[in-house]
Amino acid sequence: MNRHSRPHPLFALLAATSLSVGLLSLPVPAQAAPTAQTQAALPVENAVLTDPPMVPPAITRKTPAKVIVDLEVQEFIGTIADGVQYNFWSFGGVVPGKFIRVREGDSVEFHLKNHPDNKSPHNIDLHAVTGPGGGAKASMTAPGHETTFSFKAINPGLYIYHCAAPPVPMHIANGMYGLILVEPKAGLKPVDKEYYVVQGDFYTKGAFGEPGLQPFDMQKGIDENPSYVLFNGSVGAMTGDKAITAKKGETVRLFVGNGGPNLISSFHVIGEIFDLVYTEGGTDANQKNVQTTLVPAGGSAIVEFKVDVPGNYILVDHSIFRTFNKGTLGILTVNGEAQPDVFSGQQSDKIYQAQPMNKAPVKPVAAPDLKVMSSGQNLYVANCSACHQTDGAGMAGVFPPLAKSDYLMADKLRSIGVVLKGHSGKIQVNGQGYDGEMPAMSHLNNEQVASILTYVRNSWGNKGDSVSAEEVKSVRAKMAK
Repeated sequence: MNRHSRPHPLFALLAATSLSVGLLSLPVPAQAAPTAQTQAALPVENAVLTDPPMVPPAITRKTPAKVIVDLEVQEFIGTIADGVQYNFWSFGGVVPGKFIRVREGDSVEFHLKNHPDNKSPHNIDLHAVTGPGGGAKASMTAPGHETTFSFKAINPGLYIYHCAAPPVPMHIANGMYGLILVEPKAGLKPVDKEYYVVQGDFYTKGAFGEPGLQPFDMQKGIDENPSYVLFNGSVGAMTGDKAITAKKGETVRLFVGNGGPNLISSFHVIGEIFDLVYTEGGTDANQKNVQTTLVPAGGSAIVEFKVDVPGNYILVDHSIFRTFNKGTLGILTVNGEAQPDVFSGQQSDKIYQAQPMNKAPVKPVAAPDLKVMSSGQNLYVANCSACHQTDGAGMAGVFPPLAKSDYLMADKLRSIGVVLKGHSGKIQVNGQGYDGEMPAMSHLNNEQVASILTYVRNSWGNKGDSVSAEEVKSVRAKMAK
């Protein structure tokens, strides 16, 4: 618990009862846990656990088994964004926690270990468990200890698991959630690729991108005002060389979860339509041809789609400010030959309104600092790429290109001003007219704006001098007058 916060009366009630979850001290009925005799008759196997975005292999056996799950709680300082650290709490040293895959009818023996270096007690509430607390009471584990409990996987489906130790919202907000899939007895139909994506909202004292080790902010959590909304625990967790991949013609299945603790996700893949959606993680594919599906906090969904056209597809929360300004962005890269009968791409680029361009003499410029370029690339992906694309090409007639952009390169100070205050109205870029609106990005600090513009001015065929934080500061000051 944050040492500056007052304990909620609920936490005292929880601590005073014999249950770690639940509000009433009611008699606890005996559970139909797997007996030693029934478990002894089953074959035994150790669960394969995987880090996001990977998924364990499909279960091919046709009969139940006793499945042993070993999961260790780890508290660690990790990177939440470029130059920003956070004290994550996790199941298995990753956020979201390890993906667990079992079969309907399996008897699961769960071992929860709390690393001795951790500071807090933890437990686990698996939404796949039938029984009070989902296993939370049975698994309350102090640092340096291991607890064991068993349950039978009765209901097939895709389920969230999370920590339920008081204060419950803080444990979840620090990254303590993941997915467990209970495959139906008949199995899921085979697909070419399966991936694991979980959205979560994070509450830091500092604003988005503010550097350094950022502490948890309880008041922001109570106000439901996250600094970050992320796929798989960090900005850029599924971009660049960490993007998920497929080949043209393959069918992709995404196991999508939402750890919350507060926000509902409007999950969407730009440029794709979900052929099938298993709403809220159930076992019936009850929706076809879906553009965007809601994933509640503490819930899940399974989406499937065939990729017909090569290219980069952007995964977003279509509560779209979260994507542009708080980090919910991932990339699915599809390789293969073009499919012009499905999507032709740009067929022409005609100049319909041309104006003389005043080109300044090209001056030799020093190569930009590699560290600044790396930081700028990460910030660009998080804040700009959804519109202007990861290659700076923009979208014809909608978002102007940044690659080889005469408008961008003609006036450095003007470009700083556009980033800080946004732009509305008509402009000409490379001889083509655009009439749209770019939001102000004044939430970024001077160093972040300088890094983004330095990266953009020296990428995709652009050659320009670096932008300094002092230049951004000067433009910001003039705008404030």
